[in-house]
Amino acid sequence: MNLATQSLLTLYNRDLNKLAEEIRLYPGEEAIWKVAPGISNSAGNLCLHLCGNLQHFIGTVLGNTGYVRNREAEFSSKNIPREKLLEEIEKTKAAIAQVLPDLPHEQLHAPYPVEVFGHPMATVFFLMHLATHLGYHLGQVNYHRRMIA
Repeated sequence: MNLATQSLLTLYNRDLNKLAEEIRLYPGEEAIWKVAPGISNSAGNLCLHLCGNLQHFIGTVLGNTGYVRNREAEFSSKNIPREKLLEEIEKTKAAIAQVLPDLPHEQLHAPYPVEVFGHPMATVFFLMHLATHLGYHLGQVNYHRRMIA
């Protein structure tokens, strides 16, 4: 595994572990699903979105894991137990751990197999985007938890 892939794997694991910690820190399961005025997503929905996003774009697209994403459900599902959310985070970590170490170095510099933003981009660029997307929503979950709790 090259340095870029190892670095990305380390960042994904760090932030997914932090996401799990945030979900565990909510005082009760109902708080995970609360939304405050002016806030459109609960922490539960953000967690589902992050897991679906990573399992799809890394697991399915790059690793052919067979995961089937339901993006609409990531935002419409409600009151899923905390333990199920934590299991989904673990599945996400497992998919990333399965795919990234075996990703050929050439694939990092080749175009990502799907044009996500309407134009081609290198796989390594899109993997960095996914890491910053994870960090962005992780910050929202942290803020949501402190605001709701």
